[in-house]
Amino acid sequence: MLEKPDFPDENIIACVQEAYDLAVQRLTFLPLGADVNTAVYKITTEQTAYFLKLRRGAFDEMSVALPKFLSELGISPIIPPLPTVSGRLWADLPPFKTILYPYIEGQNGYEITLNAQSWHEFGVALRQIHTTPIPAEFNSSLWREVYAGHGRKAVLSFLETLIYKPFRDAVARQTAVFLQDKKQAIIELIQRTEQLAQVLCKQSLPFVICHSDLHAGNLLISHEGKLYLVDWDEPILAPKERDLMYIGGGLLASGLMAQEEEALFYAAYGQVQVNQTAVAYYRYERIIQDILAYCEELLLTEAGGADRPQSLRYLMSNFSPNGTIEIAYQSARVATNGE
Repeated sequence: MLEKPDFPDENIIACVQEAYDLAVQRLTFLPLGADVNTAVYKITTEQTAYFLKLRRGAFDEMSVALPKFLSELGISPIIPPLPTVSGRLWADLPPFKTILYPYIEGQNGYEITLNAQSWHEFGVALRQIHTTPIPAEFNSSLWREVYAGHGRKAVLSFLETLIYKPFRDAVARQTAVFLQDKKQAIIELIQRTEQLAQVLCKQSLPFVICHSDLHAGNLLISHEGKLYLVDWDEPILAPKERDLMYIGGGLLASGLMAQEEEALFYAAYGQVQVNQTAVAYYRYERIIQDILAYCEELLLTEAGGADRPQSLRYLMSNFSPNGTIEIAYQSARVATNGE
């Protein structure tokens, strides 16, 4: 989130000191990320800096257990969460869960362009993740892809009712007007996604461990030039295309053509058979999930402060020329016609 939550700093410091046995000298809010349910801070002790995440709402224990496991396997582009004194990977600070990490000075993929070395590290790391055998204890705990339509149904509900209601908040009004204008385009998007979901349900693609949210903001490049895959909030067992759809999908802010991204990435990931129907589905579905998240944030509440105008800009950007929707349509044409 971009705006500091209305929560006392002294409560956060007390929690960290007790849970992690750290003598906190400074707590600094960091206005990062588009997730309104996550606030992040830099914590400084006498000798060390840490990155603290406060996560509100639904919390998946796999979001900390899985990256810890992958890091221990030697997949170095993953920053593992630090354990509390009791050995847990998070602490309770109602209404938040607190998660502590080593602090890595760097910039994300929106702030700095990935160079050839970063693309290489990205490809190698993701291939390692996708080829990691799934531990039995995680097999039953990780979410599994079912191509569910609840997000599509929820967006349709917004389009049929809420966007026509009066709103006091200016950003909510702008959001409603924008969605009214794009209603037919969104309905068509939902229909196309549903069609592809039905196709994939019949294909029984192999499942692998997926990060699921590998946009540019979740690629961190340290000041030393090392790349990290961060924000494992929603890991899932799914076809590898769940992650591979980001390569050439208009979400990595690289300034490169799709073919250039793919060439750089797959030179390190290795040549594999990519199911283009799955790529198209996941690009469609990602857009729908974005629309749903912004509808819930901007139309169901007036909270968010400085995050609200930025969220509306993110929503609108999907419909820009050469934006994610246009790229998703191109993916579907490739899947259908091999164009």
